[in-house]
Amino acid sequence: MFDADMEQVPIRKGFGEGLVIAADRDKNVIGLCADLTESTQMHFFAKKYPERFVQVGVAEQNLVTVASGMAAMGKIPFTSSYAMFSPGRNWEQIRTTICYNDRKVVIVGSHAGISVGPDGGTHQAIEDIALMRVLPNMTVISPCDAIEAKKATIAIAKTKEPTYIRLAREKTPIITSEDTPFEIGKAQVFFAPPMTPQVGIVATGALVHKAIVAAQNFAEKGISVKVLNISSIRPLDFEAIINLAKEAGAIVSVEEHQIVGGFGSAVAEVLVQNYPVPMELIGVHDKFGQSGTPDELLEHYHMGISHIEKAVEKVLGRK
Repeated sequence: MFDADMEQVPIRKGFGEGLVIAADRDKNVIGLCADLTESTQMHFFAKKYPERFVQVGVAEQNLVTVASGMAAMGKIPFTSSYAMFSPGRNWEQIRTTICYNDRKVVIVGSHAGISVGPDGGTHQAIEDIALMRVLPNMTVISPCDAIEAKKATIAIAKTKEPTYIRLAREKTPIITSEDTPFEIGKAQVFFAPPMTPQVGIVATGALVHKAIVAAQNFAEKGISVKVLNISSIRPLDFEAIINLAKEAGAIVSVEEHQIVGGFGSAVAEVLVQNYPVPMELIGVHDKFGQSGTPDELLEHYHMGISHIEKAVEKVLGRK
């Protein structure tokens, strides 16, 4: 069961721990930061490998262009900042110097989503998935907890593609273990009802936990809901999404991001071309963020457990 006593750890901490492991295994892994080393948890790497760490300062365009040059020379650069600034501020440089040239640079966007809370709307990146998934050659990863973020970071270091990894700031329930499978491009079933599902939930990032709680609540009412964790937004697991749609007959997507152009849009693109079914999208509906506590904001923007449940009821025809 998933309850209030679960261990909670910031997803970004998993990235910091994973980067050190990746660097232990490959001397070409290097780190660059835009003056947010501790906030992005890159301080673990900087402390252990100071000779492989570059503090670029508050210059996000330089952050990624310097990294692109290093990648051209055979290094594996991880660049970290707040998602609002990278990719938010330096998207053109990412597009031209990294993706256009197909350079292996990892863009780490921390403090993504509205759960940054009191930092307010200017610092709440809820457009970053849309920005990054549209770019040719770019891989997009959105881990659900700290353990998955650690695994994702280690896996990303071994690939050849430019990659964006999206991290939340707040502590998030640990819902995976060291034994939980992780593979770029593959979805994982995180909640499976004993009978054929009536609705499938596809969720990404920090809201996966809330999707599971919603599915558990329905199970207690005799309604079967299956939950897929999709941490790999690009490449997307088409097969898993289509199979869930065929199995359940209705889909609800869950993300802490604008629904326009985001994860839910990516799922809808798969379904409309392959197996259209009734679908509801949980996320931010064409609004900017604002100051508040993370829980207040998730409720205000209709991304809480009750809102996921209402979306499930809607696709079931119970408005």
